[in-house]
Amino acid sequence: MTATAVATRPTKRIGFGSRLSSWDLKLSPYLYISPFFLLFLVVGLFPIAYTAVISFMDWDLVRNSGTFIGFDQYATVLSDPKFWTALRNTFSIFLLSSVPQLIAAVFIAALLDQNIRAKTFWRMGVLLPYVMAPVAVALIFSNMFGDQYGIINTLLGNLGIPPVKWHSDAFASHIAIATMVNFRWTGYNTLILLAAMQAIPRDYYEAATVDGAGKVRQFFSITLPSLRPTLIFVIITSTIGGLQIFDEPRMYDQTGTGGADNQWLTISLWLYDIGWGQWNLGRAAALAWILFLIILAIGVINLFITRNLVRDEGSRSDLTRAQLRAARRDARASVAADRASVRALPEEVSR
Repeated sequence: MTATAVATRPTKRIGFGSRLSSWDLKLSPYLYISPFFLLFLVVGLFPIAYTAVISFMDWDLVRNSGTFIGFDQYATVLSDPKFWTALRNTFSIFLLSSVPQLIAAVFIAALLDQNIRAKTFWRMGVLLPYVMAPVAVALIFSNMFGDQYGIINTLLGNLGIPPVKWHSDAFASHIAIATMVNFRWTGYNTLILLAAMQAIPRDYYEAATVDGAGKVRQFFSITLPSLRPTLIFVIITSTIGGLQIFDEPRMYDQTGTGGADNQWLTISLWLYDIGWGQWNLGRAAALAWILFLIILAIGVINLFITRNLVRDEGSRSDLTRAQLRAARRDARASVAADRASVRALPEEVSR
């Protein structure tokens, strides 16, 4: 009986250095992004969860403990007429600030997208109000909208218009506070929209110019449809920021309590008063979670609208690109035919 030798391939041992390199390749991306998640866990996720726990308790700040009372804090907040007044004021200021702010940002971005002199200067000038301290802006505008000695009422008096009670009338105070918000945030949204406008291919405008479309037609047919995803982003961020407005109504008068009759009291301002004025942290936590759920609901609605609009935008953009390519081909063919006719003209004249 003969034994057959079977040739076996020698096994290659993996050294510690190779294993370390493999681990580094797999784990290093997670290590690079881990500081953000660790920081978010400490200063973001943990406070949110802890606030949710406190909202179900009658919290004692001295003993740093509380008694579980269930949804009583939420029921107390929702049954308080002050909550509905603050909610109405919040939405009123939000609408008065977001809508004009978006229209002005689109208009200014369209102007800065043109070939104008000193582009960098104008862009920096638009951004300057955003980098100003919110407290400084609020103090300046609160004096401008003074009931007796404000600049706005002085100008209105020179025009023969009776003075406006900016601090007594609810709607007038909302307009004044919304003006502060527009002054601060219009430049920021303008630069976002300007970056999106500059990302639009210039071939679209060239093809539209060949077809005889003017500036206004190009803006509504090319610029606005291309800006739709960016506009949705600006709308969502403005919604989140507008519903959390605090600095402007806080600094609108000397007391910072939202007016004598709660004319400009917002949810964030009332939350601050409950937590640090009345020292009722449980009720303040419940109000904070109610505000969070309101913002979350509006965000989900915006997300639903966003998906539909982006889907429609994708189908229309393909059609628009095909039309523009066809228009460019027709324009090139027309130019080539004109050149051929010009070249053939001397031969016809010589004949």
